[in-house]
Amino acid sequence: MSETPQPSPAVTFYGAIPECRAPIRADSSVLGTLPSRGFQYCEALRSASSFGWYVFPPIDFSLQWDGAQILWTYRGAHAWYPLASAQFPGYRTLFDRVVPKRLRGFSPPFLTAVTPGIVQVWTGFFVESAENWSVLVRPPANLPRSFAYDQYEGIVESDRWFGPLFTNLRLVKTDVPIEFSTETPLAQVQPLHRSTYAEHVSNGFAVIADPRSFPAAAWDRYEQTIVKPNLDPARPVGAYASAVRKRRKGLCPVHGP
Repeated sequence: MSETPQPSPAVTFYGAIPECRAPIRADSSVLGTLPSRGFQYCEALRSASSFGWYVFPPIDFSLQWDGAQILWTYRGAHAWYPLASAQFPGYRTLFDRVVPKRLRGFSPPFLTAVTPGIVQVWTGFFVESAENWSVLVRPPANLPRSFAYDQYEGIVESDRWFGPLFTNLRLVKTDVPIEFSTETPLAQVQPLHRSTYAEHVSNGFAVIADPRSFPAAAWDRYEQTIVKPNLDPARPVGAYASAVRKRRKGLCPVHGP
């Protein structure tokens, strides 16, 4: 099967809030938080970590939930405010000044209390993708997560839907401030070709439940990837990582992890 061609760019981010931090390529070291051995030898970990882009909050802000009501504040504010739907500070005026006249009054909210304990957060960007490409918006891969909230994942068909890039949080801890910083990624955005999550793909998997039914080719592959390297006392550490990196560069891979 031929590879799906990758458009350039696959995804475009439109900065709707001036001066908010731009998305960056996700980092294989997860901003230096991965253990050095994992970073050096675990290519699966590195690949997952670097897939896509980090997006950041447009401002430092905090949320607090008492189990019924959500409060919020932000850098430079002098109080906590009840949250229903809140604009980014000063944004409504800016939006109405720069958009076509017919769009005035339709600035997207920065924060929205969707249901009790659920908050939708706008990153300050609109998102658009190439034809037949979508974006998966998810928590940053392999970055240690806060125990104060959970984050939902969602797939947006952003070639057909152009609008604000949001993420949704479920607040867990109550009666404590939950802080969000422009220095820490809020979400990771990953490109997905629509064919990869089509129903027939997800429904078209196979299970061989008994090792006695494994085909000979499967055992041959197991021998190649697991057994032979472990019988070689001089095998290099991280051979799988080396093979993957060489293959990405168009070189001949070294077999075996």
